[in-house]
Amino acid sequence: MKVFLTGGNGFIGSVVARQLVASGYDIVCLLRETSRLDRIAMLPFTRASGDVRDVASLREAMSRCDCTVHLAAPGGWEQDEPSLLSQVLEGGARNVLDVAAKLRDHRVVVVSSTAAIAASNQPIVFDERAAFSMPDMKLHYAFAKHRAEIIARQAYERGAPVIIVNPAEVYGPGDTALVTAGNLIDFATSTPVLVCQGGTCVVHVDDVAAGIVAAMERGRPGERYILGGENLTIRRLAELVLELIGRRAAVVEIPNGLARFATRLAVGLRLPLPYNPHVVPYATRYWFVDSAKAQRELGVAFRGARETIGATLDWLEETMRLASPF
Repeated sequence: MKVFLTGGNGFIGSVVARQLVASGYDIVCLLRETSRLDRIAMLPFTRASGDVRDVASLREAMSRCDCTVHLAAPGGWEQDEPSLLSQVLEGGARNVLDVAAKLRDHRVVVVSSTAAIAASNQPIVFDERAAFSMPDMKLHYAFAKHRAEIIARQAYERGAPVIIVNPAEVYGPGDTALVTAGNLIDFATSTPVLVCQGGTCVVHVDDVAAGIVAAMERGRPGERYILGGENLTIRRLAELVLELIGRRAAVVEIPNGLARFATRLAVGLRLPLPYNPHVVPYATRYWFVDSAKAQRELGVAFRGARETIGATLDWLEETMRLASPF
């Protein structure tokens, strides 16, 4: 069986590629001319040159495959720009699904995010049935993922075998863009450690990849599956990082309103901040989720936060040479 991957060279996609190859699948990776291949260079794969924004390149590659795992997304917080997100997340999903609709029994796994599920100002746990209701239009990534899911559901209603998976906040070795690992570096090196009143669900990249492969193999078309590990507050996440690296530092919780105002002011004045300002609109909310459906229907398991964060910190110390600040 031949599987077509978009975003197969990315943080999550490269782990999906490794697991597919280990399971005996042939993989075809959609790659731009400028795509970095360091994460997948050791794997046997067929290269398809193109871009999710180019329907012709998708059509040529997908026609040679049995199913598609669609992961392509802009990389890093600095790419949180509405126009780019719309082109790649929404436009890319529409292009992939339009091509798939013209192929016979071509299953598509659309990799979304728990950002497209729901968030709250209090620690409420959501599942796949939650209604998307975000008051803050600055959550550009969440809105783009939500609109991509609408496109996926519409494709399913037209008869395409589409499955949606929603990974939580993904940590683990290989996050060279420091999308989530950067949060851990901030906690590990700041004095004091500043946190907001919010929470997240952390999940190991290997578990997410296993969930994606399981959804491809036995997920029910038309369904969405949350791939999430352990829910914890931002304060607890910071404390866990400090525990794991053996560092004593004060953790100071800032009221959300003050955090948002101070961040906007600092960005406007181009002042340095001891954290990534793009994270604040997300860190000031709770993104707690329940992955029971994926565990029950896909047969997958998710490790806890201590093991997930510990593995990421070990990788950072070894690979990113950050042992001395820790």
